[in-house]
Amino acid sequence: MGTEIDRRRLLGGALGLAAGATLLGAGVPLLTATDAAAAAAPGTPGGARTPGGTGTSGGTGRSGEARTSALWREFRARPYTHPQIPYVGRAGYLGGRTGFPRLPVVADVRAFGARPDGSADAAPAINRAIAAAGRRGGGTVLVPPGTYRVDDVIRLGYDNVVLRGAGSGRTTLHATRNLTELIGPYGSRYGGNKSSWSWAGGLIWICPDARWRSLTDAIRSQAWPFEGWTGNRRDEWHTLTDLAAPARRGDWTVTVEDPSALRRGDRVLLQLTDDGAHSLLAHMAGDVEGAADYVWTDKTKLTSYVPYEWPCRVVAVDRRRRRVTLDRPLPLDARPAWKPRFTTLVRPVTGSGVEGITLDVVETPQSQHLLDKGYNGVALQCAWDCWVDDVTVNNVDNGFLLVAAKACTLRRTRVTGRGSHHPYCCREGSHDNLVEDFVLAQRTVPAPAGTQLHGINVEGLSSYNVWSRGRMEMGTFDTHRGMPFANVRTEITVDNTGSHGGDASAGPLYGARFAHWNVTVTNQRAGCVRIDDIAPYSATVGISEVRQFGQIDVPDFTGPLHSRIESYGHPEAVHPRNLYEAQQALR
Repeated sequence: MGTEIDRRRLLGGALGLAAGATLLGAGVPLLTATDAAAAAAPGTPGGARTPGGTGTSGGTGRSGEARTSALWREFRARPYTHPQIPYVGRAGYLGGRTGFPRLPVVADVRAFGARPDGSADAAPAINRAIAAAGRRGGGTVLVPPGTYRVDDVIRLGYDNVVLRGAGSGRTTLHATRNLTELIGPYGSRYGGNKSSWSWAGGLIWICPDARWRSLTDAIRSQAWPFEGWTGNRRDEWHTLTDLAAPARRGDWTVTVEDPSALRRGDRVLLQLTDDGAHSLLAHMAGDVEGAADYVWTDKTKLTSYVPYEWPCRVVAVDRRRRRVTLDRPLPLDARPAWKPRFTTLVRPVTGSGVEGITLDVVETPQSQHLLDKGYNGVALQCAWDCWVDDVTVNNVDNGFLLVAAKACTLRRTRVTGRGSHHPYCCREGSHDNLVEDFVLAQRTVPAPAGTQLHGINVEGLSSYNVWSRGRMEMGTFDTHRGMPFANVRTEITVDNTGSHGGDASAGPLYGARFAHWNVTVTNQRAGCVRIDDIAPYSATVGISEVRQFGQIDVPDFTGPLHSRIESYGHPEAVHPRNLYEAQQALR
């Protein structure tokens, strides 16, 4: 390991940057747009050097008491444009709303034939109840206490439908079959003998009905699809308007060529197309010096992810000035070279959720790496402003999957049982999601040879997602190539035993502005948690003292990374304790 450690130290020398004192500008919306009211009202919005990086340690007094982080003070002065810390104060359902709606009960699965004693397949009855609620315009589908055998996928493809059990300790769906059996083998669009059920699909699947049918039809015909916001071939969209002037990361309002196709409350995509020099990808990496020398051309999996697609909501349109205000600040610059435009997207499912259920999968040995059969938990795909609350998945291949998901919240979720490949997975252009109060439990059986465990995963240009208040009894902070950027992990305890994944053709592990804030590492392993010497323009704040062993993560970029480390070795002394909650309090 000595050569690897030397390389990390050589390539990962971090330079702390002093943030400017730019104050909040006028004219940014402070209130979240909701489905009921689709637009918000606009308003006004010193340290010791440690190995591998430099920065301000200021978070610990002589007696170990917490005092305000220097990085946090900088962030408060420029929350939408801070160089190392992303603005995630609006991540999650309806911009981070703490409560979920209590929709009226419109169906009880027992009335549709479901038996709570496990004696017969209840999946058809549950799906009929969901469809009936959807046809009525939404509502709650009750799954009373008991154990319900399900031999098929449970599908939520309608807006404003909630599948609600009596609590994860009282209502159990016992799943007997996998997605390979139910839908068919699912190969990779990038070739090889991998099974895409290793990272896609769920036995509970929140996905708009038309999108689900097109996906599964393509899988059955072995026309392996793209899974995101613009259809199986990424061609199900049209341009609404181009941007007429450059815009900067952190701007809430942009100027467009023609606002006539836009209305307050519209859900649209911002598309940014890379140029021949791959300057968009370099920008996602923070425009660090090393990005100019990085070889992008052979990263064919990464380049297939662009154009970058960022779903957003229109909250105001000034037709005279051709100005459009969005529900959150721009995630990146919008430069003319990248042909910035607002486009349509496939119709997402909105306002739906799963609550108070355990999905217990028939126990089978974990499959060999990348050959999962699809004993998967809950997938949210092309889902926007949806949620999962008080849900446990047991004995799954993959636990909770965010696949082209936007502004969804997973709260009080648990992954338990025999061990899984991706306990939590966030991929294919998933943005602004929140996973909080989560538990990844220690596996109940030893890991079979040839399997892998990741942990809390993010990949595929996914951005501005948050993992908060978690307990990980195994696994790691799996940044899985595909250059995700601007993601936050905060107030988490981890026994750091997993490994990151990702194909080399998917490019860098990290884009800019990853923040690891208040992380307790119980086994002293640095890999994937301490990132000041590997992730560009990142912040590592208040993590346990760690050491390098079992490392496989090495820097992608040469030269200075402009990353920061603070309160190293003292997670107990960090203030604020939770970066996401502190950002919410600024609103």
